[in-house]
Amino acid sequence: MHKVIFDTDPGVDDAMALLFLARHPEIDLIGITTAFGNASIETTTRNAQYLKQQWGISAPIAKGAAEQYEPGRATHPFPAYIHGDDGLGNIGIPDVVDVPLDPRPAHQFIIDSIKANPGEIVLVAVGRMTNLANALKAAPEITGLVKEVIIMGGAIDVPGNVTPAAEANIHGDPEAADAVMIAPWKVVVVGLDVTLKTTMTRQTMAALARKGGKDVELLDRLSQFYIDFYKGQVRDSMVVHDTCACVYLVARELFTTRSGVVRVLTTGIGEGMTVQKPDGMTFGTSQWDNLPSQLVCTDVDAAGAMKLVEETLVRQ
Repeated sequence: MHKVIFDTDPGVDDAMALLFLARHPEIDLIGITTAFGNASIETTTRNAQYLKQQWGISAPIAKGAAEQYEPGRATHPFPAYIHGDDGLGNIGIPDVVDVPLDPRPAHQFIIDSIKANPGEIVLVAVGRMTNLANALKAAPEITGLVKEVIIMGGAIDVPGNVTPAAEANIHGDPEAADAVMIAPWKVVVVGLDVTLKTTMTRQTMAALARKGGKDVELLDRLSQFYIDFYKGQVRDSMVVHDTCACVYLVARELFTTRSGVVRVLTTGIGEGMTVQKPDGMTFGTSQWDNLPSQLVCTDVDAAGAMKLVEETLVRQ
């Protein structure tokens, strides 16, 4: 059984990932920490509360940071054109959801949970890495106590999706992402190299809703705006970025990985770019030297991954 803290910025694809985590029999979801990115921290936290309420999820929610890891960094606009003004496809979420929050800030919730469960917790982070970086800064000793960190973010051998260089989650807080990549813990990067290959059609989503009851019906409804956004990129389908990271946790045999130090560019035209120095490649002295190697996913059995997603979402 995998004990998971889900760091998320719901977000349509985040919602699918959350339902996957809640329904997979090998996953014990022990906490949800919210990040800003797909919408403001107030909106993403409210969305997490709403999904917890609607889906009967028992895991506590801790609200995350409202600004980037480096104080004063210029913010990027929230992508309402992708996820809707409410972050969940403009389906009409109440302004206030009566679900209590854990009193601790997200980074402290992460620290306390890892220390209470040494060697057991996997952090699955599918938004900006701000909460993880704040946890590292406050308690660097957690790197020796966490089991694994799986992130959805980055573009290693393919172009980015917000600039030619950068993927959205990394671009949104590059200093935080770099801090996470170079810390002495085990990180797995599930980026655009693989997530762009995992798609779900509108028709498949509708069929799952008919099988999966009201929970999947809600997922189907909030996904329509997101599917419309992807028109022209994938035919009548959505890319399931965040769920792909969750699939890695339980079916890593579906993924091809490469080991090496990963750095994130934090300034200039390449801001937010993720660059790996593969193990065994030699260069002159560089800022990749003497840092821990991390795994990046370079390929995926997309059909196998989506079969697992579909089976899990309709599991009662």
